[in-house]
Amino acid sequence: MTDTSLRTARTLGDLCDLVGRQVDPSLKPDAVYLGLEHIPSGRLRVTAHGRAREVKSSKALFEPGDVLLSKLRPYLDKAVLAETGGMCTTELLVLRAKPGTDPRFLDCVVHRADFIDHAMAGVTGAQHPRTSWSHLARFEIADVSLADQRAIGEFLWRVHDLLAVCERSLHLGLHLKRAAARELLKQGLRRSGLRASPFGPAPENWEIVPLGTLGKIGNGSTPKKSHPEYWHEGVFPWLTSAKVYDGDITAADRFVTDQALEKCHLPILQPGTVLVAITGQGKTLGHCAVLHIEATISQHLAYIQPDAARIDPQFLRGFLDTQYDFLRQVGLAGGSTKAALTCAFLRDLPIPLPSLDEQHEIVRILNILGRWLDVQRRKKTSLERMFHRLLVHLTDGEVDVHQLTAKRPGEKKAA
Repeated sequence: MTDTSLRTARTLGDLCDLVGRQVDPSLKPDAVYLGLEHIPSGRLRVTAHGRAREVKSSKALFEPGDVLLSKLRPYLDKAVLAETGGMCTTELLVLRAKPGTDPRFLDCVVHRADFIDHAMAGVTGAQHPRTSWSHLARFEIADVSLADQRAIGEFLWRVHDLLAVCERSLHLGLHLKRAAARELLKQGLRRSGLRASPFGPAPENWEIVPLGTLGKIGNGSTPKKSHPEYWHEGVFPWLTSAKVYDGDITAADRFVTDQALEKCHLPILQPGTVLVAITGQGKTLGHCAVLHIEATISQHLAYIQPDAARIDPQFLRGFLDTQYDFLRQVGLAGGSTKAALTCAFLRDLPIPLPSLDEQHEIVRILNILGRWLDVQRRKKTSLERMFHRLLVHLTDGEVDVHQLTAKRPGEKKAA
């Protein structure tokens, strides 16, 4: 690769042309159709498609090797390389690589963070912000030879495809854990015999008891923000309903003072307490978490301080997770303008109660699956960071792709 200091800048318009051919989808009803819903954010490949018969009005034609770039809301980072021909929404710009431009390299360039910033600088419209080809065409990129473009495109696509494999593994792992949780938390490990229960078939040797018999249930409060003495220099953790997304809560974002604890009827909760989000119109309502620190909570959270001699907090949290849809239905059907669950409802909620040993065994199995998922999440995050860093350094010519791909002494050729 040549010295980057000697490179001259080229524009996106030097690399590709905008193709404007359109067609009536009824003329090719079986053709592949791509809408914005089929284009994943931040990815190089299409992951789904429709058929032309499903849409009306004129659509843009594309060919294999064209780059399809969304002009609507550029911050969503939607651009893919077409691997087949077809038609697409006119919200996608069809970019065709010029002679001397590698299509995979072109697809990588339009995912650069500075390209997205450039696209956003040219948007018009408040509710439906769109950029334009005339603006995008002025984006500058280093002049990279065709041979280097091909090598860069091939290398970045390998990293991208590794990331896609990791995402699929994570997706399948999540489904596996959810399926395992549904089976284990409702039907147990032994499967010796089942009987009817409020939540479906349950083992005959399991008790079904009201949640209120397994521990203390209540909710928190929010000290008035107009009283600085409740908040200023506070050191005691105070949690909002947003913290339930942590699953296992090990830290707080807000803190209150001892004066707030004394005067605002705030419960002091110990590690092992299970928290449930009891209000909200969004996805938060019904989510649960286990507390691993001493803390207090807002009125939007209910707490369950379980009797550790009868129920494992992680088993309880896991079962409540399987009831998420039901909890939301109850909360949303409450009749008030603000969806909510109540502590009275939670006290009467039927809970399965296997032996403590079986509870611990079920939790151990689910924790193993959880740790595997954590590894996959970290791997996905690392691959994403590596991809975006290399994306800039390689397409700018700051890193020599041939040095990255060169075979090391004693290294066997990849299959």
